[in-house]
Amino acid sequence: MKLSIDRAALLRSLNHVQSVVERRNTIPILSNVLMKAEDGVLSLSSTDMDLEINESVAASITLAGATTAPAHTLHDIIRKLPDGVDVEIELNAEGTQMVVRSGRSQFKLSCLPVADFPEISATELPSGFTIPAADLRALIDRTKFAMSTEETRYYLNGIYLHEAEQEGVKVLRAVSTDGHRLARFEMPLPDGAEGMPGVIVPRKAVGEIRKLIEDAADVITVTLSENKIRFSFDHIVMTSKLIDGTFPDYQRVIPEGNDKIVEVDPKVFTKAIDRVSTISDGKSRALKIALQGKQMTLSASSPEAGSATEEMEVNGDSTLEIGFNAKYLLDITSQIEGEGCRLTLADSGSPTIIQDNSDPSALYVLMPLRV
Repeated sequence: MKLSIDRAALLRSLNHVQSVVERRNTIPILSNVLMKAEDGVLSLSSTDMDLEINESVAASITLAGATTAPAHTLHDIIRKLPDGVDVEIELNAEGTQMVVRSGRSQFKLSCLPVADFPEISATELPSGFTIPAADLRALIDRTKFAMSTEETRYYLNGIYLHEAEQEGVKVLRAVSTDGHRLARFEMPLPDGAEGMPGVIVPRKAVGEIRKLIEDAADVITVTLSENKIRFSFDHIVMTSKLIDGTFPDYQRVIPEGNDKIVEVDPKVFTKAIDRVSTISDGKSRALKIALQGKQMTLSASSPEAGSATEEMEVNGDSTLEIGFNAKYLLDITSQIEGEGCRLTLADSGSPTIIQDNSDPSALYVLMPLRV
């Protein structure tokens, strides 16, 4: 294998693929990136056995071939080279060592056999649809914060993506919950998504695909089966195993009898929560909200730090005191981009629904705290 490639193009691709590779690996081959050079294209692949990223980048190929090289070391080398240079990569005849040259710099990296590199993306996935990159970004951003991190309830450690129906219209719905809060976001069902299996996309896959589509092209192709999901766009393909479990019946968590409605300016509300919670206890982050007609009072106290209160005007006519975890409340209110935020409450012990007045596609549920 022998090739020459633009440093910036190689670095961009290595940035994408090396992020999957765990820093500490008991299996040496999983620390490496698979490199295949042929027909004017260098293909880079990395995997942790649950997730695989493959990216293709144009290169000047003198001699076709393939090898695997240490992913993080190669990334660090290319990152530290000066801008605007070309990088030459050459594999020795035995296939055991790769030489990386640029200007006066030369590095020799130990390689492992290509045959040892595992592949998880070979299977065909029967269901598929396309989705605008902006819609996929919104779907992830509006729900990812509520994913659980508890290993005991592993089936909550991701986003539940499924076909649903809302007022007679079929929708693609994403739901996440950690037992304390729930986030639900939906959009019109894309063509081809009819009959798709309901799947739980793992936390790591959610984080990786969100980074990859930050500057993505207009459309993402999604294909999936009962146990794998694949995202394809530009010159990138990411394949991930799915969480093997049953997502709970989240509809039962969404209250239907809440009758107290309060509307606030989300930007004012978010800043007030942030200020008052400065004083709140570090563990529970408890924040008390007292409603009295058109006035809301936010308060927090801590034995060590003291206390804080702030008053603000709201639209509503309810009398109620309720406590929330301030961080969880901020996670939700920061998602609301419109001019109005609606809280639908029942009492101090029941879950509260929070919505954007101008965007019915998102719904959030937050469990109260005793304060």
